[in-house]
Parts: sequence; C-alpha cells; structure tokens
Amino acid sequence: MQPGRPEAAALPETPGRSAVYTGILPCQKISEMVANAEIAPAGILSDVLPDQVQPASIDLRLGERAYPVDASFLPGEGARVLEKMRELDADFDSFGMDLGSGAVLEKGRVYVVPLLESIRLKSEVAAFANPKSSTGRLDILTRLIADEATLFDQVREGYQGQLYLEVAPRSFSVVVRTGTRLNQLRFRRTRGEAPRAITASDWRQLLSEGQISDSAQVSERTGYLPFSIDLVGSGEDGCLIGWRAKKHARRIDFDRRGYDPLDFWEPIHFHRRASLVLDPDEFYILMTKEPIAVPPDFAAEMLPYDTRAGEFRVHYAGFFDPGFGWDPLTKKAGSSRGVLEVRSHEVPFVLEDGQRVGWLRYERMAERPHALYGRDIGSHYQGQDLRLAKQFKQPRL
Repeated sequence: MQPGRPEAAALPETPGRSAVYTGILPCQKISEMVANAEIAPAGILSDVLPDQVQPASIDLRLGERAYPVDASFLPGEGARVLEKMRELDADFDSFGMDLGSGAVLEKGRVYVVPLLESIRLKSEVAAFANPKSSTGRLDILTRLIADEATLFDQVREGYQGQLYLEVAPRSFSVVVRTGTRLNQLRFRRTRGEAPRAITASDWRQLLSEGQISDSAQVSERTGYLPFSIDLVGSGEDGCLIGWRAKKHARRIDFDRRGYDPLDFWEPIHFHRRASLVLDPDEFYILMTKEPIAVPPDFAAEMLPYDTRAGEFRVHYAGFFDPGFGWDPLTKKAGSSRGVLEVRSHEVPFVLEDGQRVGWLRYERMAERPHALYGRDIGSHYQGQDLRLAKQFKQPRL
C-alpha cells in the first residue's frame, strides 16, 4: 500500500519512546499486523492484498464455498462454527456451493461463508466488523462469526483462528465469488499507556469549529452526533428524496458495474408533504439532512436504532473512516451526507422531514492514519448525497 501521507498529528510522548494510545488502529498499524501474520490467509491461498487495507479497517474476502443454513446461529462458549453447523445439519458440507467462478446467493436464504482471512490478536486488541457501504445499500445483511462467539460482529482480545460471515440477501439475489468483499474489520487497542477518550471540551471545540457537521448542530452527549432524515431535498416539487427496492428484480452481480437503477429501484419524489410512510419490510435508501464529517483523528459509527423512536432500522453499514466528508483545506465538514438503509418492521410507520432517527458515535483513533478516506484512496462515496451502491449508474431523472 502506497497511500498519500498527510501530516501526522502531534501527540505527547513518554520520554524515550512514543506513548501507546488506546483507540481504533489506523492503516499503518493494520499493515504491520499483516506483515507480522496477525492477519493472514486462512489456508495456502493468495496473500492479503495491499488494497484491502482502508484508513481504519481491512476488507474481508469471501472464501471458496458458501453453505446454506436453515437459521442464523452463534456457536457459543466452547464451540466452533463448523462444529455448530455439523450439529445443526450433519450433511451441511454436502450442500456447499463453489464460489470460485461465481454463485447466486438467493434472497430470503441464509448462508455461512468461511473467509479467506484468519486473525491472531494480541491480548490488548479486539476486533469489530461492519458491512461495507455497498453491501448495506444492496440490502445484504452480513454478520461476522468467530469460533466460540456469543455475539455477532465482535472478536474478543487475544482471539486466534478462522473467521466466518453470515450472509442473508434481503431485497435482491446476488452473485458473489471467492474474493468478493462484503465486510470490513477494524481493530481497537483496549489497553495502553495513554487512554484517548473524547472530553467534553474536545467535543465542544469540534462542534464550534464545524469539523463534524454544521456549526449550529447541537449535541447533548459528548461524542454523540444526532442526525435526522431529509424528506425535502432541494424543496422543489418532484425532486428525488429516496429510493425503494422493487419486489421483483433480477439478480445483481456484486462485482459488476453499470446497472440501470430503474430496473431495481422505484424513485421517491417530494410532493408538498414532507413525510413518508414506511411500508413493513420494504427497503428504502434515504439520506441525512445534515452533512456529516469525520476528522482525521477520529472514526465514527452509526448506533442501532432505538425502538422507542419507532419500529424501524436506519442502517446496516454504519462505519465511517477518518476523513469521510472532511475537507482538508478548510478543516471543516463538507457536503457529504449520511446515506441511510431504512426498513420498517411489523407496522407502517410515518417518517417526518427533520425527524431524528439516530446517532453517530465518534471515537478517537489510536493515532492518525497515513491515508484518509477520500482522494487518498479513491473512495466511492466521498462528497455523496443520495447515492445508491456503486453497482448502479448515476440516474438521469
């Protein structure tokens, strides 16, 4: 990996050596983990590729086979994933699908796929997973599973072993193959000589300087930025404010580009009333009203929805790398909006323009990454507004 290298932040040091900070590990530390075989191929397969390493995460690749399963599961204490699958279905390996030349994962089904990467974590490093942005925008539910796991998408400190991905396409059947990247893994140093919590003073300064959003934005909780939904757009009658997935559409090849969005999505336009009724189990792409940015020394994550605010979910892929939406010239938030993957459950639900629908939780990096989201790595969604997954052409409406 040969990323651009913005000037690193000046950090206090212990005399004679650099302080070891807690927080999210940056790309240069992840590259060190690869070099030290703390992240390695699970078998005698291709090496971990340099372009898998992102500013604060590493892309994970699907392995050689996908196994249909009847239900989602966690292995639990003392059990391995493959042992649990064999317990649930003694013949599961007979139905494995070869992903070498591509295979269709049907919507409405659940699959478990061993990944090409294994990890060997140190005792002070834990790992956390999220779907990649394009995965969430295609309504593909993915969850990382580790041996002996009691929670999805989390890997305990000191874990050594294989990783697996549960994949459940919801709106579209998808074609994937060995090496397809659906998820990303980030690493948090949980113990160190110098904790890097965000103080109330830090937070007030970030808000007042407009580094994470509009300077008028109000946040009652340190490190938490509320966001609301935009159902007006430009305010002109007929302007595009969202997309709804069509019930019946052909399969999507995850690695292909140039699909016509109108073959898969119904556009939603603004017409006088600034509200939208979410139909149960329909899938929508909407966007935040506020521009969102993540300064270089931070990462951010969308928190799960709060059922007290309504029975709906507003994200699947909720991790924002350092540099997302941040303008390096002005050192302020630019024009990037947060794209929301929205689904209502059980009953129809009315969303109103400007309604608060979630929070972004900010966390310090252990150190500033050598490459930032955006121009440094050719990111797809920098400067986005209402943007579908990269598999689709920009619509002309």
